[in-house]
Amino acid sequence: MPVIKSAAKALRRDKRRTLVNKKIKNNLKKTLKKVRQNPAKENLRQAASVLDRAAKNKIIHKNKANRLKSRLSSLAKRTKGKTPNKAQNKKNKKSKSKSKTK
Repeated sequence: MPVIKSAAKALRRDKRRTLVNKKIKNNLKKTLKKVRQNPAKENLRQAASVLDRAAKNKIIHKNKANRLKSRLSSLAKRTKGKTPNKAQNKKNKKSKSKSKTK
């Protein structure tokens, strides 16, 4: 335990701030996971908002927030035209592997 009065006060303040930061980080992780599973426009907008707020409060660096937003938007663009049908993907993989062999 801290002996000095200001150190004890700083310890109490840091505990409060840690709890708030953990809540924001957990919310950020949940939102990012949701966007990666379903990169819809609304989910992407929500993730951008959460990332910007976390960067504003200096929980993550602003460049990291921008990098994640960029990666999520490119993921959304890539998955926009694709169908999530696993059977078609397996057929495509088999046909590609046969064409590669001599």
